[in-house]
Parts: sequence; C-alpha cells; structure tokens
Amino acid sequence: QVQLVESGGGSVQAGGSLRLSCAASRFTFSAYSMGWFRQAPGKDREGVAAISAFSSDTYYADSVKNRFVISRDNAENMVYLLMNSLKPDDTAMYYCAAARGRQYRNTWYFTGDYNYWGQGTQVTVS
Repeated sequence: QVQLVESGGGSVQAGGSLRLSCAASRFTFSAYSMGWFRQAPGKDREGVAAISAFSSDTYYADSVKNRFVISRDNAENMVYLLMNSLKPDDTAMYYCAAARGRQYRNTWYFTGDYNYWGQGTQVTVS
C-alpha cells in the first residue's frame, strides 16, 4: 500500500524556519511529481509548492515564493519543504502529495492531479 508520511511540523515564532519532510514508499517515486499543499481551518486546500518528475522543475505559490524551497531525493524517496521567514498566515495543516508523471506551471496546484496523499503535519506560526 502506498504511503506518504509527513514530519517536521510544529510551532514556531514569526520569522522562524521549519523543514518538512515526506517519506514515500511502495510506488516508483522518481516517476511522480511531488507537491506540498496546505489547508487552514475554514479554507480550501491550496498548493504551496511542487517539484516535477524527471525535470525537477519547481513551482511555488506566489504567497511563498522566495521564502520556501522544495527539493527531492530520489535515492531516498524523500521530498522536503524548507520554510523560511514564516508568517502567521502560513499556519495550516501541510500535506505531501504525489502525482504520476510531470507537472507544469499551469497544472501543479490542481489537487485532482494528485494520486496519493499523506495524513498531514501541523504548522503553527505565532
């Protein structure tokens, strides 16, 4: 059974940093684009960042551009999200997701494109 397990969330003061990790198993990781999404209470789930399969092109929501960095390690089946200069508006549950094949600039943020989802890790910025 496919597994995506997030870790690294927590509580941090505004201006601080966190690094989220997502461990993937039981699917061909290198053939999947990986995304990070977040959902705050009462809001829709939104795309934060994604890294494409094969090309490793990266995409970011405007709200996190120049603050967050997504990366992947295909040898270890891991994807990371380094979050710097955190703001209270970044408070949300963060989810790791996998989409078969490549993702592109105008598609990466569609939740329907993603085949597998993790359970989420909470990030709270005060």
